[in-house]
Amino acid sequence: MTKTKFVASSLIRAMVEPRLPDWVEAHWYVTKEEALELAPLAEIGWFDMYDKADMAAIITAATKLKWLNSIYAGVDGMPLAELKKRGTSVTNGAGINAITIAEYVVMGMLTIAKGYREVVRAQERHEWLMDSPGKVELYGSKALLLGYGAIGKLIEERLKAFNVDVTIVRRTPGPFSLAPDAWQARLGEFDWVILAVPATPETDEMIGADELAEMKESAVLVNIARGSVVDQDALVQALKDRQIGGAFLDVTTPEPLPAGHPLWSLDNAHISMHLSGRAQDRMFVRSAERFLENLHRYHKGERLEPLVNLDLGY
Repeated sequence: MTKTKFVASSLIRAMVEPRLPDWVEAHWYVTKEEALELAPLAEIGWFDMYDKADMAAIITAATKLKWLNSIYAGVDGMPLAELKKRGTSVTNGAGINAITIAEYVVMGMLTIAKGYREVVRAQERHEWLMDSPGKVELYGSKALLLGYGAIGKLIEERLKAFNVDVTIVRRTPGPFSLAPDAWQARLGEFDWVILAVPATPETDEMIGADELAEMKESAVLVNIARGSVVDQDALVQALKDRQIGGAFLDVTTPEPLPAGHPLWSLDNAHISMHLSGRAQDRMFVRSAERFLENLHRYHKGERLEPLVNLDLGY
């Protein structure tokens, strides 16, 4: 019997290999060079790499690929047009890190609202503060949430527990949501603008100088999407000029942010170094479980979940 060839990183091997069915022939790589050598064998591939250019090169080399799996929610950097041309199905990590990222958003908002960074600094100085450096309550504040996928839904759920008035932006508007062409005109109403959108040409620099100018002077921008969805130079200027209250940035352009970048030294910028999805220890376990469930579906010819729309890019 001809077996289905599966190529993946050794990082996931211990969680997957003991549970692979006998119709699968697995090949494991450690280095980029090994991945490039094995990629042409793969009918099923799992080629996640931190360097998106390396990852794209390996995917391009996998000319027999019928199904590409990824732990990443964002598929920006993958050769989507080539994958579509080949008829490759792509499943991503949408929702795998949603819980911890949603918790990070709340943490970031509370950190800024309560001035908690100054509390930590006071402890480091062994100084007992007599008053709180931050006096903002989340209760009764208004948040604009752009992006209503798995992460966005969990952000909304958690913020509502704090009695935050959440308005979402989605393709199909409703009584508590705005259409994609309606949110800019309402920016001045919100205390928090939260970005949880996928990185696509449509969302590239969706927050620029004009949008920042429309925000409240006290408003805070929270970005856990991708650095590309914000015009970073415009944001730096807005923060320098105190045009907005602050920014909590889990993502930047580029990553890692260079040591001399002005964002590091702005006291109203909080940079969490794209750690939100890593602030948990279940990522690989959840990804392995999802992959194995999809492997069963693949063998039966059933629809894989979650399936990326290669035209939309998410």
